[in-house]
Amino acid sequence: MNKWYLRSCSVVLFLLVLPLSANVLANTLDPILIDRGMDEPIRIAVVPFKTDTRLQSKANMADIIGFDLARSGQFFPMEAENMLSHPHEARAVFYRDWRVIKAAYLVIGNARLNADGRVDVNFELFDVVSGRRMDGKRYTIAQSQWREAAHRMSDVIYEQITGVRGAFSTKIMYVLAQNAGTPQANYRLEIADSDGEQSRTLLNSKEPILSANWSPDGKRVVYVTFETGRPSIVLQDVNGPYRERLTNFRGINSSPVFSPDGKKLAMVLSKDGDPEIFVMDIATRSLRQITRHHAIDTEPSWTPDGKSIVFTSDRGGRPQIYQVELATNFLERLTFQGDYNARARLLPDGKHLVFVHRTNGVFHIAWQDLERDNLQVLTETSLDESPSLAPNGQMLIYATQHQGRGILAVVSIDGSVKYRLPSSSGDVREPAWSPYLGG
Repeated sequence: MNKWYLRSCSVVLFLLVLPLSANVLANTLDPILIDRGMDEPIRIAVVPFKTDTRLQSKANMADIIGFDLARSGQFFPMEAENMLSHPHEARAVFYRDWRVIKAAYLVIGNARLNADGRVDVNFELFDVVSGRRMDGKRYTIAQSQWREAAHRMSDVIYEQITGVRGAFSTKIMYVLAQNAGTPQANYRLEIADSDGEQSRTLLNSKEPILSANWSPDGKRVVYVTFETGRPSIVLQDVNGPYRERLTNFRGINSSPVFSPDGKKLAMVLSKDGDPEIFVMDIATRSLRQITRHHAIDTEPSWTPDGKSIVFTSDRGGRPQIYQVELATNFLERLTFQGDYNARARLLPDGKHLVFVHRTNGVFHIAWQDLERDNLQVLTETSLDESPSLAPNGQMLIYATQHQGRGILAVVSIDGSVKYRLPSSSGDVREPAWSPYLGG
């Protein structure tokens, strides 16, 4: 088997070889470490929310919102002690106070506990420069939705200021391995908030878990397990009991990914010999073979319109990225720079590609403009792999190595913003960013 193909399955090697911590923490990801942001981030004051004394044990929503905006790299949330006042309602806002400390925007809010145990939360956003109220929202939430509500407010604030839909309310999925390479090996498929908080286990297995991907509505996931002694593809509800094995063919069953309409799965099967790209109709389970070549074809992904599939192949002698049109079988090569390009994902605009790119023998995440063919390396770490895009196309999450441990990292699509999501619980791999959830 070709060496590059072994690398495309390298997560298996990491999971099987690397020893991990025996103690898995309730939150598998540690606090985010921001490596770099924009040179001139937007100064924003998020005033500590006036919070019912019976809710004081919870994190102040202003802290969650401020950190959401900070990890986007585009904002500089100001320290509360540097604010001249702490208003909680619009009539107490005096723009001169905020112009003095050079805040461009201001956020205020409060949270009040109702008699039924639910919480009324509201916030307001102000443009300090023009002296106007930009937006405001009011929510009634269960106490368990505290962090979700803060992320929703972050999304609104981010979109109002940047014009781009926020993705703070989305989720991330990843694989955590424990005691790998020992008889006590354990693998967990975890889902967490986009900031790594509130993780929960979707699947706990004695065998490796690979290639997890979300359905377009975020209600189901698909992944590869070795529970039968060989790789098989499984479809599962995120919040329900449904779980079904879709394939268990002899040989390779790998890299499942949903079509944009959620009705089909692209996947890699070697049931007839060479690894080829197939498409499965989820309702009927019927299979259509897409590629037919003696080379290794793997790592499929869909174009945003669902009309083509992008995949990795060594049919040209080295791993490169190709695109095949499903209606006509027209095939074209997309990458030419470098001797290794793999695991491609298209941005929502369909005009830009992110993928694993080898430079000077080191694997990085790269971005390419398909129309102009220019390529930009986005990451500076080593052994970077498994890029997955946020649904707004502004950030991507990927797996990398830091101090000998597998961690997750995030980089903006222009490379200007970087942060890490380390884990003290062990190595984490194979991240997948969710679509927008809940409309």
